[in-house]
Amino acid sequence: MDQQPLAAEDEARGVAELVLVRHGESVGNVADRAAIAAKAHRLDLEARDADVVLSDEGEKQADALGEHLAQLPEDQRPTIVVSSPYQRARSTAERALAGFELDVLVDERIRERELGIFDGITWYGIEADHPEESARRARVGKFYYRPPGGESWADVILRVRSILLELQERFAGERVWLFSHEAVILAFRYVVEGLDEQRVVALQKQEPVANCSMTVYRRVDGALQLVRSADTEAVEESDEAQVTHEPAHAQD
Repeated sequence: MDQQPLAAEDEARGVAELVLVRHGESVGNVADRAAIAAKAHRLDLEARDADVVLSDEGEKQADALGEHLAQLPEDQRPTIVVSSPYQRARSTAERALAGFELDVLVDERIRERELGIFDGITWYGIEADHPEESARRARVGKFYYRPPGGESWADVILRVRSILLELQERFAGERVWLFSHEAVILAFRYVVEGLDEQRVVALQKQEPVANCSMTVYRRVDGALQLVRSADTEAVEESDEAQVTHEPAHAQD
């Protein structure tokens, strides 16, 4: 069945605005870039994924987002904030919202995609030590491939469908900001915009989701319409922070 953009039944339902914010640069992002550059098999990182913290640059990016928020008119600021439970996302939300009287709601459905036994392993390591999985991924495709003990993109999309329906019902008329991760933001785009497998996979390279970027939807004629994707305006406005994202040749 073809995908259709998600729309509510009438103007009385659904959020007024949905803003998807990727977390600031983390020490995991830094370790990942270093491992890829060195063609290493593993990241030099000991913390479990949920506990990975922001890098110094990531903290500056989150603060830059906070400065951007402070300059927005009152009717453009978030009224509801939801964060992934992972430390890098929560820290981004907390730093960006410092000084605002908003609680940060935590929801595990917008956590990072789980990589199972490949957590902390680069694709150089997978190809060298698990060639059968590398071959299976090539056969199945990036969208449906599920690493042992982990999740496929399709699995993440199931989570996103669940929380999006709840947000539409629970926070009708609100400006909702979600602080999450790249795979989750791409999953939202798939659901909200009615994309297909090929289009959403291509988006990862065509429109990189930079750290602390904003993907913005507004409600128009009863449906959420994309206004901006992976917008780095907040970071670019800062004299302190720099725009960062994954290397173009990173696999996942």
